[in-house]
Amino acid sequence: MLQNLHVKNLALIDETEVDFGPGLNILTGETGAGKSILMGSVGLALGGKYSADMLRNGAASGLVELTFTIEDDRIREKLEKMDVFPENDMVTLSRRLMEGRSVSRINGETVSMSTLRNAASLLIDIHGQHDNQTLLNKRNHLALLDLFAGAEIRPVKEHMAEAYGIYQEISRRLEASSLDDESRRRELSLAEFEVNEIEEAALTEGEDEELEQLYRRMTESRKVTEAVAETYRYTAEDSSANASDCLSRAIRALQEISDFDENASQLYSQLLDADSLLNDFNRELSEYAKSFEFSEDEFKETEDRLNLINHLKAKYGKTVSDILAYSAQKKQRIEELNDYDTFIKELEDQKVRAQAETDSVAEELHVMRVKYAADFASEIAAQLKELNFLDTRLEMHITDTGRYSAGGKDQAEFYIALNPGEPLRPLANIASGGELSRIMLAVKTVLADEEDTPTLIFDEIDAGISGITADRVGEKLHLIGKSRQVICITHLPQIAAAADVHFLIEKNAKGNSVSTGIERLNYESSVRELARILGGSKITEKIMESAREMKELAKSDR
Repeated sequence: MLQNLHVKNLALIDETEVDFGPGLNILTGETGAGKSILMGSVGLALGGKYSADMLRNGAASGLVELTFTIEDDRIREKLEKMDVFPENDMVTLSRRLMEGRSVSRINGETVSMSTLRNAASLLIDIHGQHDNQTLLNKRNHLALLDLFAGAEIRPVKEHMAEAYGIYQEISRRLEASSLDDESRRRELSLAEFEVNEIEEAALTEGEDEELEQLYRRMTESRKVTEAVAETYRYTAEDSSANASDCLSRAIRALQEISDFDENASQLYSQLLDADSLLNDFNRELSEYAKSFEFSEDEFKETEDRLNLINHLKAKYGKTVSDILAYSAQKKQRIEELNDYDTFIKELEDQKVRAQAETDSVAEELHVMRVKYAADFASEIAAQLKELNFLDTRLEMHITDTGRYSAGGKDQAEFYIALNPGEPLRPLANIASGGELSRIMLAVKTVLADEEDTPTLIFDEIDAGISGITADRVGEKLHLIGKSRQVICITHLPQIAAAADVHFLIEKNAKGNSVSTGIERLNYESSVRELARILGGSKITEKIMESAREMKELAKSDR
């Protein structure tokens, strides 16, 4: 869940920090106090669009940090696959905002914006008023249905994607392989030429690397042999200056006193060892020099071979392995072209079998969706009744699009009738903004156990509702809060009364500047805030009693 939010230098916010709790977290405050700014800063931390005018006046940069506790092993595994590793079961997403650019980090390590967004999508889901519009696009209805079907439908969808992929690949091969006689002869002739060219080269794996290393030795041989010759002059050649002669003279000189005492004997022995090491060194130096002795014919042969391999690389692949794989592929193609009619017939038979498999899985998926669509619509309708949609009927219609995709051939759409006697119509045609908010909340309630996201944020879920409906919405939010953390901005006391944790957002004037702050309220402070929402600027004792009663009623309904 979201443990902590830290915001600095954004719009009206100078610097503020919030520690959220489990269950339903409610944020209230006067209009213009900065509630939307606070929630907007969360969106920025999750990779939302940013412009420099979002910074507080006079600030060079802004900062948003979100710290999450990771309690679900499934989420931990998904994060680790993204190379995001919780530290002490915590993950911190941060975004520093500067004029014209921003820097994203996870646990202090700089990451790309896509990585930040992908990690955030596992941890938090922000549902604003505009997100209700997703219900207006019927393409989203099928995804909601499949989410409701959960683990049972998942392997069938995977099978569908696999079957469709095979069908598509075979169809592509069949289309690409459809040739007239002239085109087939041209392709066959070219393939035979390419295979012959590669086979005549008689390539072996790793040959290019060995030849390149040998060629480098040959081109560097002059420099090496000159250095070796100079070294040999100083260590072994017949001259008064070489080390070998000098050591021999030293040995003869010290030999005369080697029997004088133990120290002289040890020094003499060390000198003999040095002479032996020098002789070994000179022998190895001589052998090393011989390894750089190349004839002109050897050099040309190596150079020509390398040129041939590089020529083949330019045509058939970056490595010898690639060239050999290309040759094998062309040999297979030659066999197909030589027996073209049989090859095409086999592809056509494969396509028929693949299509039959795709049809079978798509039908299985369709039957499963029809079954779950009835249950899904029934459960949403029950939730809508509790949200004060008293005579509403809801169905989900599954239709065959006649076209296959990796997700099957189905299209799903919600149909709804809001009043008795009205016919069922597509949801997008009749629902208002306030109704969409409640319908989406009902959907979220039904899907609460299927969605993995541990934190849900609702921004202005109360748009277009009041009275009993608002009370029901508060109950639903509290219900969702039992299985995951919920953070909600509201203007309605009925929803605020349902809070497990209540925060007040206020605008404060300091000299010539204004800033937004946030305070966690205790029970009495929460009652006073409810009274403010109920009564406005004049809070009487009766309003306080009403606020307290509202708080107690919400508590007793849990």
